[in-house]
Amino acid sequence: MKQLSLSGSPRENVGKKDAAALRKQGKVPAVIYGGAGQVHFYLEENEAKKLVFTPKVFLVEIAIDGKKYKTILQDFQVHPVMDNIQHMDFLEVVEGKSVKIKIPVVLEGQARGVLNGGRLSRLFRKLHIEGMESDLPDAININIAPMRIGEKLRIGDLNYPGIKFLDADSSVVVAVRAARGAIEDEEEEGEEGEEGAEGAEGAEEGAAESAPAEESK
Repeated sequence: MKQLSLSGSPRENVGKKDAAALRKQGKVPAVIYGGAGQVHFYLEENEAKKLVFTPKVFLVEIAIDGKKYKTILQDFQVHPVMDNIQHMDFLEVVEGKSVKIKIPVVLEGQARGVLNGGRLSRLFRKLHIEGMESDLPDAININIAPMRIGEKLRIGDLNYPGIKFLDADSSVVVAVRAARGAIEDEEEEGEEGEEGAEGAEGAEEGAAESAPAEESK
């Protein structure tokens, strides 16, 4: 998993008024939990944006008062109108303890069924997984190139060593659905074309054979 280092500052006071004052100064209140105790601190908003406004997931090392914490961003709140970050929650990564996190799904290639006129249906942008820090991937990469019309890929079909998927195995991650005018398969289309050509040749031969009989009349 990609790593990112940030520098935070401890909060002198914890409360709504203090948090509001920090936001007015362009700072983001935050907390680290999951370790020996909670750590309340704040980040400069420009630093916080590196984590929030990106599809990537990072292992974040946060330095606060000379101490470093290895964390993963678990949650954040953004103002519904102003779009500025209101608060951030970090889970401390403890050695020997698994972590739960949502990882982005990356689709690779172009599905065969889509090339034949089908429609790609993507049901998950991220998947909820659990694993040790050393086993956590940057993303769940799925090669969709072989997928034909009507085929679905479920969570139970995915295999990542050391990773446990927390969503239901039966949940569909991506599917290729039929669309109007779509063909079932390139190979089937080719076979139909050959049969059609043979039928046309037979018709021509039949017409040629019947021609002398018409002349004899």
